[in-house]
Amino acid sequence: MACTLTFALQTPLLAAAHNHIVSPAELQQATASAARTRQQNIDKVRGFLSSERAEKTLESAHLDAVQIKNAVPTLSDPELARLASRADKAQKDFAAGVLTNQQITYILIAIGAAVIVLIAVR
Repeated sequence: MACTLTFALQTPLLAAAHNHIVSPAELQQATASAARTRQQNIDKVRGFLSSERAEKTLESAHLDAVQIKNAVPTLSDPELARLASRADKAQKDFAAGVLTNQQITYILIAIGAAVIVLIAVR
């Protein structure tokens, strides 16, 4: 009797143990998606800082473009997302003629300085 009662009580628990709240496939898919988004954000920020104009601007502000670009992957996901969004918007606004050369120069310096500050405060 005790054996039957124990089995009856444990069967739902065993079944629940096999049904995770998040399946391993969903977890793997979410991880892959986050990694893909992170790499896209790294590419956006590095791409923004890699143009000849950007490198000259950073150099004129006495900022090392290579050091900044190398530091970009060390930023956190939220930091990368913010900088990538700002870089993307600046490029679109500049292409649309909304930003002047001087404004894009200030944005380049601000993003370069932001990367340095974010790395320095860690």
